Amino acid sequence: MLSDAVLAGLDPEQRTAVTAPAGPVCILAGAGTGKTRAITHRIAYRTLTGEISPRHVLAVTFTARAAAEMRARLGALGATGVQARTFHAAALRQLRYFAPRLLDGRAVPELVESKVRLIGLAAAKAGVRADRTGARDLAGEIEWAKSSLVEPAEYAVAATKAHREPPHEPARVAEVFAAYETLKRRQGVIDFEDMLRAVVWGIEEHADVADEIRAQYRHFVVDEYQDVNPLQQRLLDAWLGGRDDLTVVGDASQTIYSFTGATSGYLIDFARQRRAAVVVRLVRDYRSTPQVVGLANAVIRQARGNEARLRLELVGQRPPGAEPELKIFPDEAGEAAAVARRCRELIAAGTPASEIAVLFRINAQSEAYEEALAEAQVPYMVRGAERFFERPEVRQAMIALRAAVRSTPGETPLVTAVVDALAATGWARGQPPTGGAAREQWEALAALVTLAEEYEKAPALLPIGQAGAVQRDVTLSAFNDELARRAEQQHAPTLSGVTLASLHAAKGLEWDAVFLVGLADGTLPTTYAKTPDQLEEERRLLYVGVTRAREWLWLSYGQTRSGGGRARRPCRFLPQLERHSPTERAGAADRSRKPDRRRSQVSSCRICGATLLAGADRKLGRCPTCPSDLDQDLLDRLTEWRSATAAELKVPAYVVFTDATLVALAERRPSSPAELLAIAGIGPRKLGQYGAAVFALVGGTTPDTAS
Repeated sequence: MLSDAVLAGLDPEQRTAVTAPAGPVCILAGAGTGKTRAITHRIAYRTLTGEISPRHVLAVTFTARAAAEMRARLGALGATGVQARTFHAAALRQLRYFAPRLLDGRAVPELVESKVRLIGLAAAKAGVRADRTGARDLAGEIEWAKSSLVEPAEYAVAATKAHREPPHEPARVAEVFAAYETLKRRQGVIDFEDMLRAVVWGIEEHADVADEIRAQYRHFVVDEYQDVNPLQQRLLDAWLGGRDDLTVVGDASQTIYSFTGATSGYLIDFARQRRAAVVVRLVRDYRSTPQVVGLANAVIRQARGNEARLRLELVGQRPPGAEPELKIFPDEAGEAAAVARRCRELIAAGTPASEIAVLFRINAQSEAYEEALAEAQVPYMVRGAERFFERPEVRQAMIALRAAVRSTPGETPLVTAVVDALAATGWARGQPPTGGAAREQWEALAALVTLAEEYEKAPALLPIGQAGAVQRDVTLSAFNDELARRAEQQHAPTLSGVTLASLHAAKGLEWDAVFLVGLADGTLPTTYAKTPDQLEEERRLLYVGVTRAREWLWLSYGQTRSGGGRARRPCRFLPQLERHSPTERAGAADRSRKPDRRRSQVSSCRICGATLLAGADRKLGRCPTCPSDLDQDLLDRLTEWRSATAAELKVPAYVVFTDATLVALAERRPSSPAELLAIAGIGPRKLGQYGAAVFALVGGTTPDTAS
């Protein structure tokens, strides 16, 4: 049976979620545990068994990319006809359909893509000075208020209760809010929140509209339910109309959008409010290595607050990998330079640039990494800075592709036609320019070529249980239609470059290698996080960042922002950055009376400058990933000398020097007492015992005596 094929390969918890009976189902899905797999297979299983009709299903996501992925997976499973859309896309579609009834025959008003311009005008009318940055901050406050169902007259009180830190006095923000609403009405435009509210109003106040929508959509699935805000929940309740065939999936530990009005409260209270709810916990992590999973668990294990009630302990399912690398640099510039070097090394070793990400807390941190990567000639793209299809070079390329349809012979292969059309814009395949911005523009057009290659190679999907599929048109004209569809849904292709992104923008994505940078108190957690709830959200941001990595993870910070600046402490949420073991911490009181100067010294990698935390790394004087300059002949001579010395003294060889110390001597080749003492594990006693012999061996001569 087709339904059996849908169940194949699911783990026990996923299978429970997929086969749960009709009614309220809450899937608590940790990072990398296959939540999209669970909900798509649940929809497919129910449709293929005949329990529900796919045309009666509405699956709601938070990004157009997630919606597109869900539709593709459902199509491959044979569940065609399911509507998978974002809240905004679903609402806009319904509003356009019902506009003649709801708006007295008028069309839907123009939708304001960005509030900034109108809010700038509203601020001026309210007597509030606001440049473009200030207008963006005001826009954030107004979006929070509208998403939280707060009216202008209620804003000041609501903002105070919510511990908001608005850019102006709450009363002044309320004045701008009111002026903005008036300005919109006069210009006959609406924003995204208005659109959702209009659909809610249409359902709640018009019985015929409610009946038609509820007859169409009878089964609902909501992804990322921890990110729902009160306005979206109000819309979901209107769609449901008291019915309970609702499946939600979420992870309270990934609640990171509270500042926008999102709340995990609906996820946390789901089972309490729906007594018959089936609750399934997905904890098997198929994304990350056990080492990454272990760090993620350590970060979130200390969480407090409401979200911690639904905390999940992940269990890694992949083979073991590398331990996360923990780095401390003298300043941010050194940190950025080291990250760029390591990116270049990873790419040279075979990791695709598109499988590497540098993640940071605030967008302002991006500039240093853009400069460092450009200097190292590493391609990169900045995620969240500008939508792919709105980039000037992409828009120009799409115009060129449409124009090329008329002049391109019908038999021309698609990829050839795309490359030729892009050449008219000055783009040349295989000739990426130098410089960060120019390279990023080149990579954007290269992504269109890659998309054409994928489109040409996979002309049709073959759903489960179907013997064949209709061949898809792969002409340039059809490809242009595909690009237009993707642009409308903001389904951007993957660019071939290292991704630079904020932790918020990285949500829902994953890479083979991830750099988490700037992990210093004051940046993460940010200085603006003051209440316990705000600090817990910062902890969850770090958790989200850690769980983006599949195989390799780097965590770092600069001790100062710039050379000579004020020293900073490492991020308080990273227990692995503790300098001392529990045993050492137990004796801290004794050491406080008599400082151990040698222990308190900070060792730095002699190659990249990072602070060395592990004992073996401190001994070698370098990071384990930095290149070794081992003198093998010297190591052989040192090993032979150690054996002879140990035999003469009748002690084990390691009592003279450990293997790690011999490697350190062969790498660092000390030629003075100070250089020898700089090697961890060698003190004045061993300098006196063996110093002369070591200097002789390093100098290429034979020691006079064994000791």
